[in-house]
Amino acid sequence: MEKMIYENRFFIQFFFVLIVLFSSRGLAASPSVVVSIKPLQSLVAAVMDGIDTPALIVQGEGGSEHGYNLRPSDAENIANADIIFFVSPEMENFLVRPMKNLAFKAEVIDLAYAPGVRLFDMRTGDFLQNDSNDKEYNHKDLHFWLDPRNAEAAVRFIANVLGKRDPVNALRYSENARKYEQRLEDLIQEVSKDLRPFRSRHFIVFHDGYQYFEKRFHVFSYGSITNNPEESPSVTRISRIHEKVKELGSVCVFLEPQFEPRVIKSVIEGTQARTGVLDPLGGDILSGPDQYLSLIHKIANSLKRCLSY
Repeated sequence: MEKMIYENRFFIQFFFVLIVLFSSRGLAASPSVVVSIKPLQSLVAAVMDGIDTPALIVQGEGGSEHGYNLRPSDAENIANADIIFFVSPEMENFLVRPMKNLAFKAEVIDLAYAPGVRLFDMRTGDFLQNDSNDKEYNHKDLHFWLDPRNAEAAVRFIANVLGKRDPVNALRYSENARKYEQRLEDLIQEVSKDLRPFRSRHFIVFHDGYQYFEKRFHVFSYGSITNNPEESPSVTRISRIHEKVKELGSVCVFLEPQFEPRVIKSVIEGTQARTGVLDPLGGDILSGPDQYLSLIHKIANSLKRCLSY
């Protein structure tokens, strides 16, 4: 009898441990998170640090926030996602249909409209006279992440979204966000100091996607070669810019690795202009929490190198 009681007690305790173990795993399971582009994935990864790693869609140096061919693995990630963070349907139109057809269970979050994110209108009327028939003309400029202040707002919102979906880890998300906000604050101070000597030197960019960075750090471009990177500028526009570059002398013209450099070559041919590379995504930077910080530093360093004359 005593042996039977002991064995029953043993099995009861064993099953109790199993119930607690599997219940804890169920409660602690973090949501499956997918993010569109590297800078945003970096912010989400920072908030999820120590809990899980969000999947990334647009990868590599050839990827663009304006267009991307999804891989089968991307479709699978979208279908399995609990939360999808992206910029907005206006910018990442290539994601709209896949999310509609595949993301049946996902909460879709467009971070461009997160509380605290400040959006600017697309700029028009610079001295390069952007063509008014560009698709992005008179729309909001959605490259919001290039201002670290907007990144701070996004991080707070990301932590809130994740905390509601995963209350077991809510405090961890909140603490991670708080620590990363401090890193972003330090980043602003460091880059502001580095770029202070170059505030009076202007430059030309391939497409007008850098005004958030420019306004935060008080460095300003003369204008852009195109307002819409998905469309080639007209021959008339290239000729007009070429003449202006000749007039400016040793101005710096920036290309982007995602787009064909032939246009840049036509613009600077026979001039004293120098060229540099700016990448708003940081496609060649290893993904993860530090990617965003490295991206902002890399843009600053590219400006410093090209403007040091």
